[in-house]
Amino acid sequence: MDEEEKAYVWEADYERSWEALHEDAEGSLQAAVDDIALRAQRRRAADRPANVRLGMMRHLFIVVDLSLAMREGDMWPTRLDITQKLLKDFLSEYFNQNPISQVGVIITKNGRAERITTLSGNSALHLQSLEGAANCAGEPSLQNALDMATGILKNMPGHSSREILVILGSLTSCDPGDIFQTIEDMKTANVQCSIIGLAASVFICKQICEQTRGTYTVALDETHFRDLLFRHVPPPPAESGMEASLIRMGFPQHHAGSIPSLCACHVETPNLTYQGYFCPQCKTKYCDLPVDCKACQLTLVSAPHLARSYHHLFPLPSFKELQVKDTPAVVCCGCQLQLQNTLAYMCPNCQNHLCSDCDVYVHDSLHSCPGCCSSAITPATVAGIG
Repeated sequence: MDEEEKAYVWEADYERSWEALHEDAEGSLQAAVDDIALRAQRRRAADRPANVRLGMMRHLFIVVDLSLAMREGDMWPTRLDITQKLLKDFLSEYFNQNPISQVGVIITKNGRAERITTLSGNSALHLQSLEGAANCAGEPSLQNALDMATGILKNMPGHSSREILVILGSLTSCDPGDIFQTIEDMKTANVQCSIIGLAASVFICKQICEQTRGTYTVALDETHFRDLLFRHVPPPPAESGMEASLIRMGFPQHHAGSIPSLCACHVETPNLTYQGYFCPQCKTKYCDLPVDCKACQLTLVSAPHLARSYHHLFPLPSFKELQVKDTPAVVCCGCQLQLQNTLAYMCPNCQNHLCSDCDVYVHDSLHSCPGCCSSAITPATVAGIG
């Protein structure tokens, strides 16, 4: 009963959060702040559920609010500038971690929604379209944007995940109909919607995310906004109704011809090029991979794309945190830095140690322990490779 009564922060016991901050030799607190951020990032990675079926092939629509509220300067210089900056980093990391996934971008302003890029794996195309649509006007229409995204995602294959990520800076929405009917349509199509608010918590946004199994968060500042955005990089758990079947894929090779030709991915803006990827089934030309062939509907990927998606199925376990004393000195197996009077992280398999920066890099980007990889290379294997 006491825990239920203390529902507010000011009714609970206070925490001495300032005691976690310590100045370094130069009198700066930045090292302590960075350490807190790294610990939070490492804690989120450890909290990810294990042995859970994931949606590896993802179809994600990013809905960006371009209403007048995005001109506010509470995030310097404006909310729109910060959003464009973070989306650039997000798309780069998203395609790096999900190479066989596709993204589309929808903007909403003046009570309307407009699709500026279709679903594709070309991050440069999305960034270029966002930069060209930077004019803010009127109010957003959350319902129109969700209806447009749902109408496209419901036609995606049953073995892929269908997601919508909304970046909303306004507290109002100009909707032409019943937003609850849109929620029902999203639930029927198994579309997961998540919203990141830039102003304050809105009740209808919370309802949309709860009923579609998404997450609703409100960014406090630029650093928090980046953290919330990058939480959507790892693939979400697959739904129980998602199909589990064999998928036909083509692995086209890159060819350079002597005669320029058109590609199927730039039909609206014809551009003659000499190089491209040709579908092994119908010989249709494309500029980038992955892509779904528009002629024969074959999924075109490359072997490195599948290899880079492999780490999601078998994530690297969390390393054990240890306090390193003066002697004996421990060397980080990643950067070869000597660790003394600091925290180190030991791999449970090879018993090698890593510093804090290398531990984060290994779990977030490399997805393999350098100590385990080096121990796997023996003279016998080197001789066999030779």
